[in-house]
Amino acid sequence: MSYSIFLCGVGGQGLVLLTSVLGNACAKSGIKAITAEMYGLSQRSGSVSIHMRIGEDAFSPLIPYGNADILISLEAIEALRYLEFLRKNGTVLLNSRIIHPPSETSKLVLEKTAKYISLEDVTSSLRRWTPNIAVIDALNLAKDSGNLYTENIVFLGCLSAIREFPVEENKIIESIIEAVPKKTIEQNLNAFRLGKITAHQEMCKNIECKTEN
Repeated sequence: MSYSIFLCGVGGQGLVLLTSVLGNACAKSGIKAITAEMYGLSQRSGSVSIHMRIGEDAFSPLIPYGNADILISLEAIEALRYLEFLRKNGTVLLNSRIIHPPSETSKLVLEKTAKYISLEDVTSSLRRWTPNIAVIDALNLAKDSGNLYTENIVFLGCLSAIREFPVEENKIIESIIEAVPKKTIEQNLNAFRLGKITAHQEMCKNIECKTEN
């Protein structure tokens, strides 16, 4: 069996670090993991997407359309861009944060009646494909951790709570400690813990989770 994760967001949100931590945690657990990345204009807040497949049945890094078990979107609008990769009734971990692209801003300049897309617009569209959506206020959780740049680690905490996710929590924690700057270890572990707590308080009402410990 394999577990397929599609990750997306925009440049600067730490998706590469997130994937590196996951891959290292899999290696520590003796679990096969392969990835493929698409950075795009990541240095200009452009779209970033990463395919990750975990398990012995994972032979290609690319996830076919409609085959991802979970879609993790660190920026809300990006979830709509890549929804076609998620299987029907799959799981979505969605950041409540929206970073409006320049193309949307230009439309508002030309059309005075136009409006920015809202989080409600995004979730309404996603629900046409799956009811299993968890909206995570990762930016505020990152603030609570003591480091604004830990939104990505918040999502690792959420992911660790999901029953289907096959990687042990302690291996993820070990990988976080190895991957982040030493002076930020405590803050990153705080972000991981807050993500896990939030998952059990909110996400696990709709998504099957591991027993809380």
